[in-house]
Amino acid sequence: MLDAKNPAELFEKLKPILEENGVSVRPYANIDYGIQFSVSNLQWSGVIRVFQNKKGVLKIDYSQLKGGSSVFVQQCINGKGIGPVQQNEVSSFGFPIIGSDESGKGDYFGPLVASAVFVDPIMAQELQSHGVRDCKDLSDIKVIELAKLIPAIVEGKYSVIEIAPEKYNELYQRFRSENKNLNVLLAWGHAKAIEEVLMKVDCTQALADQFADERFIQSKLQERGKKIRLHQMPKAERNIAVAAASILARDRFLTKLAKLSELFGIPLLKGASIDTINVAKSFVRVHGKDMLYKVAKVHFKTTDSVLA
Repeated sequence: MLDAKNPAELFEKLKPILEENGVSVRPYANIDYGIQFSVSNLQWSGVIRVFQNKKGVLKIDYSQLKGGSSVFVQQCINGKGIGPVQQNEVSSFGFPIIGSDESGKGDYFGPLVASAVFVDPIMAQELQSHGVRDCKDLSDIKVIELAKLIPAIVEGKYSVIEIAPEKYNELYQRFRSENKNLNVLLAWGHAKAIEEVLMKVDCTQALADQFADERFIQSKLQERGKKIRLHQMPKAERNIAVAAASILARDRFLTKLAKLSELFGIPLLKGASIDTINVAKSFVRVHGKDMLYKVAKVHFKTTDSVLA
């Protein structure tokens, strides 16, 4: 908890927390039993009040903040220790921000997909109100449902980059011959997705999950991307922008996996389990081992088991 003896002292502790999240804070004015001060950003403005009862207990009143701005301000404050931290909030970065994530990296069948999403404070609250969170915590049905809502909420300021299995295998072999690993391919996908979003909107920062040294992504960014501040951190999906990107990436993966299944007449599974191996063996019996390049990431050790 943030310790404060009176409303004025609490104001001095809240002010930098709000400002680092892009909220302008005006000087406070005294009112009965406390203080009030105006707050605003590019999308909204309102008033916060701090009261102190006879026992010295401080209470923050958000009632003069409307809609999503109230939730956003509370999350900014919660992230610094007053109350519980919200699941999708990584407050130290603030908004607006571009979040990026990938899907299909651990799936034998199907493409590798990277996505990036721009989110401002108001978009963040609407995304959260619809239950947007890390796609790994959602069913496939929920992922598909949310993926239909996200583009409208973020006003089209997103990008999805798909690397089909055949292209993936080609790139992977090329990178291996140059003593590069999968992280280079992942970095390219993230960078490409971020760059495409920057063609639609100005933003100064981006956040991605930490799968390697951040220089991997930074080195792949082009002219627009070089101007942003790129953050990478473990479990970045706690940030609502990265969570939204994870959903769009997973939705594209699931859509393409279904299309490949239909095209080749065999239900291709997610993951890389024993069941996946058995499906792959059936695929080879029907279509031949050379066709695996069109549906699977053949560098997986799974391939050795399939062709044994």
